[in-house]
Amino acid sequence: MPTDPYVSTPREELPRQQQNFATGVHMPAARGWRADRPGDSPARRPTGALVGSPGPSNGFALTLANRARDRFRLDPSEHAEDAVAAVAELAMKRAATFGRAPTTLDVDFAVELLGYAGPAPDEVRTWRPGVVRGASHEYIVRRAIADAVSPSLLRLSITELPEHLARVRGQIARGEAAEISPADPSA
Repeated sequence: MPTDPYVSTPREELPRQQQNFATGVHMPAARGWRADRPGDSPARRPTGALVGSPGPSNGFALTLANRARDRFRLDPSEHAEDAVAAVAELAMKRAATFGRAPTTLDVDFAVELLGYAGPAPDEVRTWRPGVVRGASHEYIVRRAIADAVSPSLLRLSITELPEHLARVRGQIARGEAAEISPADPSA
């Protein structure tokens, strides 16, 4: 129930801010915080296959991938929903490696990586439908695609990506995860 403006509020009911403390009383220093409650994430997040890539606003990658779906060059045997899911998963992982929310650059990077940006080479058109099939419904399929791409490769700019495409696409096709050093031109 609202209070009339001319009625004064007792001191005990005022918000506890510095200006409301009695003379000589100061705000106590903030205590340190630790993730020790049952629902808190541990200080080090778990790593390994099928763990995922937590980051801020990861779901926005799906919105961005859906906006880019009209640009995808799909073969007749491929489904747009599967392509969107695979692209979004890679965009989420890339954004998480930088500790930020996904952007259109992350989606463009994933589109280029999976060969949806233009006419794909024959070897990509051979393996891509089988690898990406079911990605829109199966978490394991999406994670297998994302786990095959190393975080060091995802940190490259889109202009540095072409020299690594053949090897990375081969790893995605085989479902392998390997570390790629951006400084290694033979990678």
